Amino acid sequence: MRLRDLGFLLAFSTALLPWGARSLGRAGVPLDLATWFPLLFIFGIVPLIDALVGQDRSNRLDPEEVGRLDRNRYFRTLTALVLPLWLATLAWCTWQFISWPLGPVGALGWILSTGVIGGTLAINPAHELIHKSSRIEPLIGGILLSSVGYQGFKVEHVRGHHLHVATPEDSSSARLGESVYAFVPRALWRNVRNAWRLESARLRQRGKSVWSMHNEMVHWTLLWLVFMGVAATWGGFRGLLFFLAQGLAAAATLEVINYVEHYGLSRREISPGRYERVTHLHSWNSSQRYTNWLLFNLQRHSDHHETARRRYQSLLHHEDSPQLPAGYASMFVLALLPPLWRRVMDPRVRAAAQ
Repeated sequence: MRLRDLGFLLAFSTALLPWGARSLGRAGVPLDLATWFPLLFIFGIVPLIDALVGQDRSNRLDPEEVGRLDRNRYFRTLTALVLPLWLATLAWCTWQFISWPLGPVGALGWILSTGVIGGTLAINPAHELIHKSSRIEPLIGGILLSSVGYQGFKVEHVRGHHLHVATPEDSSSARLGESVYAFVPRALWRNVRNAWRLESARLRQRGKSVWSMHNEMVHWTLLWLVFMGVAATWGGFRGLLFFLAQGLAAAATLEVINYVEHYGLSRREISPGRYERVTHLHSWNSSQRYTNWLLFNLQRHSDHHETARRRYQSLLHHEDSPQLPAGYASMFVLALLPPLWRRVMDPRVRAAAQ
């Protein structure tokens, strides 16, 4: 195995961050401050590591090597192992929320920390898995998404976002000049609505009832309700509140990343309602090596949109793709500061359009 392949094991390190918060609390740091440690690490320390580790712009261009990588069970095992690891992390974080004497500041920190970890450790691998044609991988992806209450992403992302990306019809493509605070609520609502609409249309076309177990949204929503029931039975109202809140934070984290990945980019309309083919020119790309290890190469997003079924270990870097000035952790923070975001990104959007 090459070092770049072993590096994907770092994706599991995110699950250690809640334990780091607990250790800080035991070491004497006020618990209401310690709960914010995962956020400090992700948005404060990860950008520094990115700067130290540097970029990886290399590609695997040999078809024989790419085929060998796609058949290697190591890479598939990593994404499958995320499921038990995330469910254990979520259960542990829920228990701590129930049992710790947290004030409002500490409770908010723990909810946001768990939600951002869920966006990283649950939704991101689910994004990889739902694109695959095997039976087990999309199943794992659906379970991961249901555990954060964003099960509609499984339907809308594959059948909606990848079809309409970089057009006005896409819920997950931010417009030039649009702030993240306007984009995220719109994306959350429209993605859920579109998922139900897409499944309803599919079933009507096949002559089947919308309100049946043939509807993917129905059985994933039932699984979400099971998760809710477990949280309420185990932790009462406080446990249920935490489960719902961390899910909302995880979904919002995903949509901030969508904002970063597609801000301002658009496809040329070649006739009314028809757009040029999606290529690697219609998504933002980033080559920070460490963050790509943490996120299973999600930052090679341009190639993902050009070849959606390509596995994460084989995704390509395209030099002519629109390039972000930093990794996702840094860009996430920048997106929360709209004047600075527009100052940095709007000139890059105009340059990409040319």
